[in-house]
Amino acid sequence: MSKKALVVDDEKAIVKGIKFSLEQDDIVVDCAYDGQEALDMAKATEYDIILLDVMLPKLTGFEVCQQIREFSNVPIIMLTAKGDDMDKILGLEYGADDYITKPFNILEVKARIKAIIRRTVRTTDTAKVMTFGDLKLNEEYRRVFVKDKEINVTSREYELLELLASTPGKTYSREELLETIWGSDYPGDERTVDVHIRRLREKLENNPSEPRFVRTKWGAGYYFQA
Repeated sequence: MSKKALVVDDEKAIVKGIKFSLEQDDIVVDCAYDGQEALDMAKATEYDIILLDVMLPKLTGFEVCQQIREFSNVPIIMLTAKGDDMDKILGLEYGADDYITKPFNILEVKARIKAIIRRTVRTTDTAKVMTFGDLKLNEEYRRVFVKDKEINVTSREYELLELLASTPGKTYSREELLETIWGSDYPGDERTVDVHIRRLREKLENNPSEPRFVRTKWGAGYYFQA
């Protein structure tokens, strides 16, 4: 079955170029040109990935991302201005999985999309569940539960949690986590890891400032406490 993507940008030439390129790889592409249209389409259709520009009419990309996260964990890649680190950090804060800096190479865009889709494809194997007290990770469907209530996490947040939880007590440096989850060619820095760890704690922990599960080993990195 073909994958579905939503491309959102108010520059129609950019949307047209991305749409044409993705369709060469049998990806079905819908297009939106302002934030409200994008939000309405995300509510009406289940997408495999969303490419979302930061600067949009009606609603900003940040606002769209934040509102989508209230009902969906669809992977979101933010398109940000060149060299604007604050946009990148804010995108991650609002729940984006990744970001690409404009101007971009369409081959890089396609590579990022394919990598994220591969990681989020559901398998048909028997579900494997990791359980740590009130915390459960369903590895087949990439879902997280706390006290049997599902927690809405992004694909990156899930991958980070799954890696840490699969080896309790092992400390991973921020560099190791960045390379393992985001890849060695990822242009971001270690703040990306810190943002995702903080968001995970806010979602999982009763008291994020004193985490029960995702712990810090000062000067070394992060580890999972089973």
